[in-house]
Amino acid sequence: MTKTTLLNEGALPAVRLERELPDPPEVVWRAVTAREQLRSWFPCDVIVEGGDWVPGAAIRFPFPPEVIDLTLTGEVLEVDEPYRLAYTWGDEILRFELAASGSGTRLVLINELPASRAARNAAGWEDCLDRLMRDGTAHGAWQSRFGAYAAEFEPLIGEQEGPPAGIET
Repeated sequence: MTKTTLLNEGALPAVRLERELPDPPEVVWRAVTAREQLRSWFPCDVIVEGGDWVPGAAIRFPFPPEVIDLTLTGEVLEVDEPYRLAYTWGDEILRFELAASGSGTRLVLINELPASRAARNAAGWEDCLDRLMRDGTAHGAWQSRFGAYAAEFEPLIGEQEGPPAGIET
């Protein structure tokens, strides 16, 4: 199940994505914190200073050079293993909430961000979560997803930016 919504109650808007995963929270936790597992679905590398997810730890997010010459920085904000993880990602905040759901996990990803990036990031996180779930059926559907989210979000929060310069979709 995929569910994506726009949250517009806080200081910054946020996109909220929800997925039901078949694995228990402890397994999903490794997928969102283990560098080697993140590489299979996250849009860039994730390097946590000292290798431990602890509040205050610095994080680097180098993107593949063939995609874009960009490295974001961040900081771990909250860790409650295996249920909550939050960190800054450049000027945005990513929050992962994991809850047992039957024999699996309900994963909620909340991305607080500048309003103009909401449709772009919602479409991108949909692709990423497809990779996390190993669901290739919609992989690469960024452009159509972006168009749908832009049409939905623009009346609420204004014009939506496409991908950063130099990135092909």
